[in-house]
Amino acid sequence: MSARTPGFQALQLTRARLARGLTRIALGEAVQRSAPTVSKWESGQQTPDPAALVRLAEVLRVPRDYFLDTPFEPGTRPRFFRSMANATKRARERIEQHLTWLQRISHDLQTWVDLPAQNLPKLDIGDFRLLRERDLEEAAFRVREHWGLGRAPIPDMLLVLENAGIVCGRCSFGAPSIDGVSHWSHADDRPYVLISSDKRTAVRSRFDAAHELGHLVLHRHVDPHALTHRDEFKELENQAHRFASAFLMPADGFAGELPEISLEAFRVLKPRWKASIGAMIYRCKDLGLISEVHAGRMFKSSSARGWARGEPDDEVLPIEQPRLMERSIRLLLTQGGFSAERLIAQLRLAPADIEALAGLPTGMLSNRGAHIALLPTPRLKTATLRDTPAEVIPIA
Repeated sequence: MSARTPGFQALQLTRARLARGLTRIALGEAVQRSAPTVSKWESGQQTPDPAALVRLAEVLRVPRDYFLDTPFEPGTRPRFFRSMANATKRARERIEQHLTWLQRISHDLQTWVDLPAQNLPKLDIGDFRLLRERDLEEAAFRVREHWGLGRAPIPDMLLVLENAGIVCGRCSFGAPSIDGVSHWSHADDRPYVLISSDKRTAVRSRFDAAHELGHLVLHRHVDPHALTHRDEFKELENQAHRFASAFLMPADGFAGELPEISLEAFRVLKPRWKASIGAMIYRCKDLGLISEVHAGRMFKSSSARGWARGEPDDEVLPIEQPRLMERSIRLLLTQGGFSAERLIAQLRLAPADIEALAGLPTGMLSNRGAHIALLPTPRLKTATLRDTPAEVIPIA
């Protein structure tokens, strides 16, 4: 009888395969096993022999211990993918696994670090199908009011989300039709947002983040089956879109700064409001400041200037980056008694994946000689980490 791997977690294999965008056939070929054998591994009917386990770890770019780790369970609440209707199932599955890895990293870090408390207002939303435009405007107003944002432009959208206890990440999606994904994790009852870093401008990334905030606020209790119905999914997306527009450009504040409704006025306001000219045209239409016909003419004029391919200041405005996970890890490495090796062993993910999802500089964990600079924002929990730096708390 061939050797097997005691403690092998079948779901971990499935998740790693999906995260790398591989079919069972492709994975089987890469590890020189048949697709039916891979299926038996994933179903738990068999476990891979030690040689196959080594090869799986190499191909899927995960530590071998990853396959022995108890699968993290973020729950079955709906995951909202922007532009999901245009995305392939494989792309959604791949991105969903990276979101799960981000949640796993955050959940483990919360063992040692106090993250900002979740501070999203509880709105009486009810059935999303009954929401009207005025309800979406009101919801955006109430969230701004709850966070004390007033009517002014938001300097850093991701910082606002992280201050409210929303864990944010950015990574390459490799799927042009997906801009972001959000989810309320059941494991820590905390909201998460993962934004694509693929060829995104600052204004587009900000709108994506505000769009996902709309889902978190408006659609927390939506039945996941609604995402499988085309009309209901479209309505959910439209609502998140309108919320994002109202949140980034509140009616009183934005309209009050418009000297006139023109492309040149929008161009001047873009660096201040950090919203695209196209988004400003739509916002004026939503507020009844221009007609749909007028908006159409403005879009044609914008396109004639070449702005459909790239607007003014797109190359100048810096893309916002998450800070919370990065600073938490830096805090552990500089003041928490953690080494890079201990952190990697605890998280049981590849250093490159931890770096990407947590917003760390490339090589910070994989290159042991990298300099670690302290940027303190999170706080260590009241514990004895510094007294027992060598102790690694095992994962149940």
